[in-house]
Amino acid sequence: MREVKVVPYNENWPEMFNLEAENLQKLLPEEIIEIYHIGSTAIPDMPAKPIIDVLVEVKNIQQIDDFTERLATNGYRAFGENGIPGRRFFVKGTLSNRTHHIHMFQSGDKEINRHLAFRDFLIANHHEALQYGALKKKLAQENPVDIEKYIQGKHDFIQTIDKMAAVWGK
Repeated sequence: MREVKVVPYNENWPEMFNLEAENLQKLLPEEIIEIYHIGSTAIPDMPAKPIIDVLVEVKNIQQIDDFTERLATNGYRAFGENGIPGRRFFVKGTLSNRTHHIHMFQSGDKEINRHLAFRDFLIANHHEALQYGALKKKLAQENPVDIEKYIQGKHDFIQTIDKMAAVWGK
């Protein structure tokens, strides 16, 4: 079980993302198309687990497997698809003290737009962002050492926001 800690928004999160994006660009210049800050740390004033979520759009997702050792040498632990077909998921930091989650998708994968729409919808819709922040704090208090229950508790809300964001984005 992993500790669930939701903290107030940190003004340093965007800079932490920028530094990580620069690092990834240097490690994989031949494959990266674009790098995006996603997740709650990308939403101003949103409480979040202090882990920066980075979405990396790549030319060929199969090629990423060839770079696993290069990434490992630079502190990234590979987890394969980790539950999302077509994704390559990496964790930076230790498993109990993660600093970054790296989500790599091939250009054109529907998950890219879904993640960006979710982020952009919550940035533009303060009421829903406040509700999500309150839910995350409540779930973290109720499940301080059970990340799976925390994630399950957010599931329905995330599904609702995904649907709203898909309509809103059109």
